[in-house]
Amino acid sequence: MICLYPEQLASQLQDSLKNRYLIWGNEPLLIQESEDAIRKTAKSQGFKEHFTFSLEQHTDWNEIFHLCKTFSLFSTRQLLKLILPENGPNISMAGKLTQLSQLLHSNLLLLLCGKKITKIQEKSDWFKALSFEGVYISCSIPEYQQLPKWVTKRAHGMKLILDAEANQLLCHCYEGNLLALSQVLTHLSLLFPDGKLTLSRVESVVNDSPYFMPHLWIDAMLEGKLQRAWHILKHLEQENIETIILLRSIQRTLMLLLTLKRQSKTISLKLLLDQYKIWKNRRFLLISAFQRLSLYQLQSAFRLLMQIELNLKKDFSYSVWLNLQSLTTLICANSLPRNFIYTL
Repeated sequence: MICLYPEQLASQLQDSLKNRYLIWGNEPLLIQESEDAIRKTAKSQGFKEHFTFSLEQHTDWNEIFHLCKTFSLFSTRQLLKLILPENGPNISMAGKLTQLSQLLHSNLLLLLCGKKITKIQEKSDWFKALSFEGVYISCSIPEYQQLPKWVTKRAHGMKLILDAEANQLLCHCYEGNLLALSQVLTHLSLLFPDGKLTLSRVESVVNDSPYFMPHLWIDAMLEGKLQRAWHILKHLEQENIETIILLRSIQRTLMLLLTLKRQSKTISLKLLLDQYKIWKNRRFLLISAFQRLSLYQLQSAFRLLMQIELNLKKDFSYSVWLNLQSLTTLICANSLPRNFIYTL
C-alpha cells in the first residue's frame, strides 16, 4: 500500500493509475480535491461510468457484486465509490468488503471513503485486502503546528509568495476551515497579480472565520494556551455549539486527569497511559496538563464544571459562555493560590 497526503497525489497519478484508492479523513476540501484528481485521470483512461453507494445496514450488496462481475454494454471502464459509515464497517459489512476485494479487476476502479481508521481496523482482513497494491490518502485537517507548512505549499502551488506574518494571520483566521482558506488565497491571487502577499495585503482581505471543533478547545486548554483557547471558545459560541457537548467533553478529560493524578502516586504515568489506552497523539497534551496542574487545580476546575451544569439544569435560559471562559482560564493557568475561587 502506498500512503500519501493529498498534495502528493498528482505526482502519483502521473506515474500510474491504481485500481483502488482509499480516501480517509475529515477535511471536505482535501477529500473533494483528491477525488476530483482521481476521477479526472480515470476519465482520461476510459473510466466513464461512475457508481456510488453509501454503505449501511440495508445496502444491496448483490447489486454491488453484480456490478463488479459484469462489463458495461459499451465496454467502458467503471468507477465504483463506496462510502463507509462514520464508525467504520460492522462485522457483516467487513465480510462483504473482503469478498468485494476478490472481485476487483483492471476495468473497475474502486474509491473507498471513510472518516477515520483505527489501529484495529488497519489490521483487519477487509482493510488489508482492499489496501493491497492500493493507495491510501490521508485527508485529515492539518494539525495547528502543521498548518503554516500546508498554507505555504498551497500558496506555492498557486505561484504566490507569502510572508511569514501573512501566513500566520491566515492560519489564525482560517484554522479548521481549509475551504475558506483556499478561497481567500484565490481571491488574493486575483487582487494582487504580482503574487506577493504581504501582511498588509492579507489584512485588507481576510475575515476572522475559522471553523472549530470542540476537541480543539480542549487541546488548547491542555497545552495551557489561554489566548488560543479563548479564541476557539469565542467561535464555538458564534457557531451555536450545544453547550452540553462542551461540558461532557471537558468532563471526561478532567475526570481522566484527576484519576491519573491520584493513581500516579503508586503507578508510573506511562503505565497508566497504557492502561487507559490513551492514543499516542493525545499523550503529549495530557502529560502537559498533568505536569502543569496540581490536584487542587483540577479539583477546582471540576467543581466549577459541576456548578455550571447545575445552573444550566435549573435555568434553561442560563448562558454558560462567560463561565466557560472562567473554566478555560482556570485550566490554562500555570499556578493559582489555594484561596483562589471562581464564583458564578
